[in-house]
Amino acid sequence: MARIGNPLSFTPLPVIIVTSVTYIALFAALLSVHLTVPHYPSSTPSGINLTQAWTDLEVITRSFHPYNSHANDHVRSYLLSRVKQIVTSKDLGSDRVEIIDDTVSNTTFSSGNTTVYFEGTNIIVAIRGSQDNEPFWPEAQQPLLSPRPAKNGGVLVNAHYDSVSSGYGATDDGVGVVTILQLLSYFTGSRNWPKRTVILLLNNGEEDFLNGAKAFMRHPISQVPHTFLNLEGAGAGGRATLFRSTDTEVTKFYKASKHPFGTVISADGFKKRLIRSETDYVVFSGQLGLRGLDIAFMEPRARYHTVEDSTRETSKNSVWHMLSASIATVSGLASDTSSKFSGSGRQGPDRRVDAGTGTDAVWFDIFGKVFVVFRLHTLFALNVTLLVVAPITLIALTVALSKADKWYLFARKKYVHGPDDDQAVQLNGWRGFFRFPIVFVATTAALVGLAYLVVRVNPCIVYSSPFAVWSMMISGWFSIAWFLLRGASAMRPSALQRIYTLIWMFLGGFALLIYVTILAQRDQIAGGYFVMFYFAAIFFAVILSYVELFALPKKTDYVARFDSGDTSTRRNSEAPSRPLTGTTGGARSEDRPSMDDDATETTSLLRGDRRSFARYGTRRDSNSETAQQEERSGPQSAPMQVGKAYLGEQEWSGKLPSWLWIVQFLLLVPIVIILVGQVALLLMSALYQTPADGSSALLIYLAFAALTILLLLPTAPFLHRFTYHIPTFLFFVLIGTVIYNLVAFPFSRDHRLKVYFIQQVDCDTGVNTVSLTGIDQYVQKIIRELPSAQGKHLNCSTPDLATRKELKKCEWRGLPAHVVPKGAAPFNNKTYADSWLDYSIARSNKANEASIRVVGQNTRACRIMFDTAISDLAVDGAVSDPSFNATGDKGSREVRLWHREWSQPWNVSVTWDGDVNSTLSGRIVCLWSDANTGDIPAFDELLHYLPIWAIPSKLSDGLVEGSKRFKV
Repeated sequence: MARIGNPLSFTPLPVIIVTSVTYIALFAALLSVHLTVPHYPSSTPSGINLTQAWTDLEVITRSFHPYNSHANDHVRSYLLSRVKQIVTSKDLGSDRVEIIDDTVSNTTFSSGNTTVYFEGTNIIVAIRGSQDNEPFWPEAQQPLLSPRPAKNGGVLVNAHYDSVSSGYGATDDGVGVVTILQLLSYFTGSRNWPKRTVILLLNNGEEDFLNGAKAFMRHPISQVPHTFLNLEGAGAGGRATLFRSTDTEVTKFYKASKHPFGTVISADGFKKRLIRSETDYVVFSGQLGLRGLDIAFMEPRARYHTVEDSTRETSKNSVWHMLSASIATVSGLASDTSSKFSGSGRQGPDRRVDAGTGTDAVWFDIFGKVFVVFRLHTLFALNVTLLVVAPITLIALTVALSKADKWYLFARKKYVHGPDDDQAVQLNGWRGFFRFPIVFVATTAALVGLAYLVVRVNPCIVYSSPFAVWSMMISGWFSIAWFLLRGASAMRPSALQRIYTLIWMFLGGFALLIYVTILAQRDQIAGGYFVMFYFAAIFFAVILSYVELFALPKKTDYVARFDSGDTSTRRNSEAPSRPLTGTTGGARSEDRPSMDDDATETTSLLRGDRRSFARYGTRRDSNSETAQQEERSGPQSAPMQVGKAYLGEQEWSGKLPSWLWIVQFLLLVPIVIILVGQVALLLMSALYQTPADGSSALLIYLAFAALTILLLLPTAPFLHRFTYHIPTFLFFVLIGTVIYNLVAFPFSRDHRLKVYFIQQVDCDTGVNTVSLTGIDQYVQKIIRELPSAQGKHLNCSTPDLATRKELKKCEWRGLPAHVVPKGAAPFNNKTYADSWLDYSIARSNKANEASIRVVGQNTRACRIMFDTAISDLAVDGAVSDPSFNATGDKGSREVRLWHREWSQPWNVSVTWDGDVNSTLSGRIVCLWSDANTGDIPAFDELLHYLPIWAIPSKLSDGLVEGSKRFKV
C-alpha cells in the first residue's frame, strides 16, 4: 500500500502548488485594486447627490475651457450660479457662509527667467466653523495683517476649473470641481457642520503657470486656513491616488478614507524632480506655508490633456472615489481643534502662514483597504535597528551552532579521530554556496539584454502593451533562473541550497538597506520603506534556516558512524556526482526499489550500480572483505540514525525538518508581492506612456527589469524544487512575448500616441507655420496623413522646450487661422494677420528705461520676449508683492501677461542693464487658445485626419501664437 507523503514537505508538488497559488492570488488582488474602481454606494451621506455631481461634470466639460477662451467664462458663470443655488437652498446667512466672487486679486511673480502678471477670477466660498467667531480679515482689509489668533486655523479645499486648450478637463480637473460643489452641500448641512472654517476654492488659471493659486494668495482670506486638500487629475478616470503630503500629522486624516490608494514613492518622484509636471500643491505648501495633501487621478497618461479627458472616459465610481476620500479627510481636519497646525502665530511680510512644523511621513495602502502611515524618523530607527540586530543575531546563532557542533555551513570534511586519520569524512557543506550569485548575475544580464533589445528594435511597445513587457520580463527571469538552479541541483544536490540563497539575499538586502537608510536621513526620501520590510522578511527566513540546523546530528556523532576501518565507505558516503538513476528531483530515496539483496547472475543489469546508494546518502558494505572485517571486529553498537535525505543530498541532512520551508515562504513571499507589487504597478502607471513626453524609453524597461527581479527573487530559495512543467510553459511565454514586443505596432485606439500642436504666425510678414512635436519616426508619418501637408516641405528640428528635447518638432505651411473677426479689427491699412496685435514703445528720458503698451484682439494673454534679460519691470494694475520677486535673481527674458477682460491693453515699464545707448529688442507675442469656434482650422484638421492611433495635445499655453518684432 502506497504511503501518503507529507503535503507540506519540501518536495516538488507542495512547492509548486504553494508558490503558484500564492503568486497568482496576490497578483490578481493587486491588479484588481489597481485596474478597478470601487462602486459608488446605493445611498450616499446626507447632502451628497452623485446624480447632480455627474450633471455638473457634463455641463462644465461640454467644450474646451482654458483661461484664454470664452467657454471659460461660461463655465465660471455656471459654477458661480451653482454655488449660490446650493447656499440659497440651505437658507443660510452671510455670517455662516460667505461667497467671494474674486475679480480683484492680481499677482506678479517670477519663475526662473520668466515673469508672470496675472489677473485672477477665482470663486471662493467660506463656511464659518462652529467654533470660529473671529473675522476673516480686518475691516480695512489690510492685505498683510491678520488679527486672527494662530490657533484659529481653517481648512482649504482647492480645485481648478480651467482646462487645457486641447482637452475637456473631465478629470483635470472637472471631478475635483464637482467634488467641491458636493463638499459645499455636505458641510452646510446641520449634521455635518465643521468646527473649523472650511475655505472652498475654485481657482482659474492652474494650467498655465499655477496662476489661480498664486492669485488666491493675494486675497486676505488666504490667511485663514492652516491645512489644505488639493484635488487634481493627470489621467482619465480610475482611482484618485494620494500624490503627496507635507507631513505625517496631516496624512493621518486621509487614513479615514474607506478606499485609500497611493504610496509615498509618488511624493519622492516629485521631490527628486522625476515627475516634470506640477500642481497647486506647491503654491499652498511651499509659498503659502500650509500643511496638506495632494490627491489626483494619475492614468492613463495618453488621455491626459487630450479630447479623451472626457466624461466618456471616467465614471461615477471615479467621482465617488475622490469625493469619499475628500469627505473623510476634510471632516477629520475640520474637526481637529488642537494646536498641532497653529505654529507660533507669527506672520511675516511675505504672507506665508505659520502652520507649524510636521514630521516627514511614510505612507502606503494595502489592497486599497488599509492605509499605513508613520514617521520617516521611525523608518530610519527601524532600519538602523535591523542593520545592527540582524548581523549580531546571525553571529550569535553561528557561535551557538559551532558550540553545538552542528555548523555544517561551509564545512568541507570532518575527521573521525583527528587530523592524523588517513581519510576524512566528506561533509560537502560548501556545496551550493556559489549558485545564487551566478544565477543572479545571469538573470539580471538577461533582463537588461531584453531591455536593450526592445529599445533598439521597438522602443515604444510599452506605451500600449505594458503587460506584454511585464510578461516578457517575468517569464524570462523565472525560466532562466530555474534552468540554472535546477540544473545545478540535479548535477550536485545540496541540502543547503535554500539557506545559501537566503544568506546571499540577506547580504544584498543589507547593502540595499544601508543605501535607503542614508537616503532617508540625508534626503528625506521615504520610498525605500519596502526595502525595510523586504529585508526583515529575509532576515527572519534566514533565522529559521539557522534554527533548522539545530535539528542536525552533531558532526562528531555523524562521522563516528564511519569508524569501522571501511575506507571505501568513508570515501563514498558523500559522493558528489550526479545520481545515475531516478526521476526529476521529485522522488525520495525511500520511494525507490530496495537493492539490499545480493546481486547474482540473474540480477538485471538495469537495476543500477550498488554504489548509487552511497550517492543518495545511504551506507553500504562495499564488498565481502568489509563484511569479514566487521565480523572480526566483534559486536558493534547500532549506527546512529540520521533520517533519509532528499534525493542525492548530503546524508546528514535527513534530520532537517521537511516542513519549515513553508513558514519561510509565507514570511517572505506575501510581504514582498504586496509591497513591491504595489510599487511596480504605480511606477508602471507613472512611466509606461511617458516616451511621448520625451522621457527615456530605456529607463522604463530597466525599471521593469529591476522590479521583476525584486518581485521574483523570493522564489529563488525554493525554485530548484520545481519540475520542468511550469518553467517550460513560461519559456514559451518568453519566446512569444519577445516576438510580440519586437514586431507589434506600439500604439492603438485605446493607447494613442500623443503629439503636440502649435501654430505660429509672423504678423510682420504673414508667414504661417503649423508644427507637430512628437517621437521622430512617427510624427512625420502622422503629418503625411494631413491634406494641408501634402507635398509640403517639412522642417524638422529639436523643440525649444527643454522638457521636449528628446522629441522632434516638424513644421510646414499649414491652414491659416481666423482667431480675430475680420470686421472687428480697429486697425487701418493693415493685413489681417497684422491686425491681430499692436504695440507701442516709448523710451524714457532715463537711461535704459522704456514703456511698452501691448494689446491683442480677441485674447487676454500676450507675452513680451526679450533677446537680453531685463533687470526690473512694473505692470499697470500690479500690486507690490513681497512674497514674489518680479524678475528673479538673474533678470527676466520673458513677461507673460494675463487679463481677466478681453482685448484690453497692458502697460509695462521695463529697465535693462548695459551702456546708456544700449538697445532692447525682442518679440511681442499674443495667444489664442479657443478651439471651440472653428477659428483654428489647422487644429480641426488634425482632429479629423489624425490616424486612429494618434491624438493631439497642446504644446504651449496657446494653440496659435502671433508675433511681431520690436527694438528700442
